[in-house]
Amino acid sequence: MLKEEKNFTFFKAKLAIGAVILVALAVVLTLGLSSIFNHEEKPTKLGFEDIGELATQAAYTTIVEDTDVSRELFGVSIPFTQSKLIYSYDVVVKAGLDFDQVKWTVSENKIKVEMPEIRILSSEIQFDSFQTYYENESIFRPVKIDENNQAIQEMVKKAETTAVENGLLENARENAEMMIKGFIYQNFDSQEYQISFTYEKGETAQ
Repeated sequence: MLKEEKNFTFFKAKLAIGAVILVALAVVLTLGLSSIFNHEEKPTKLGFEDIGELATQAAYTTIVEDTDVSRELFGVSIPFTQSKLIYSYDVVVKAGLDFDQVKWTVSENKIKVEMPEIRILSSEIQFDSFQTYYENESIFRPVKIDENNQAIQEMVKKAETTAVENGLLENARENAEMMIKGFIYQNFDSQEYQISFTYEKGETAQ
């Protein structure tokens, strides 16, 4: 009888030891799997790399052109040969960047974004916006086609200058940074990571 009690006690001890071992294995496996599945994968692409060239700001300007030509003799305008046109076009000037040239690196809790130059991408005359304010064309000196084309080119240049002077490039840069921050914070915690921007011309923004 005593032998049976000893065997039973030994059997219970083996069960207890076995249970402890199983619990220990379960803890080890749980911690191991947790470390595997909770491992933070760092993305290598954020999504904006495939966008390519994209305008992030547009400026709408109205440019008035005053064309005044006449026949001249020895540098003096000949009377009744003057042609004068005053008209306007709306011009849409867009600025942005090549997103496929954006580079970014992660160091601890800081993300550094290297940006290409923010530049004018396109300038388009809205031909349906044409307005005439004054038209007096002489049959002796009509406005030539090449003069008209040159005037239109000058209007585009004026529109670009006006747009830049009114903050086109700065607004395009701010919008581009906002877009890129959106892509980054879809993959990184905004509470843990700080983003800084550097540009080809040496400008830095936080």
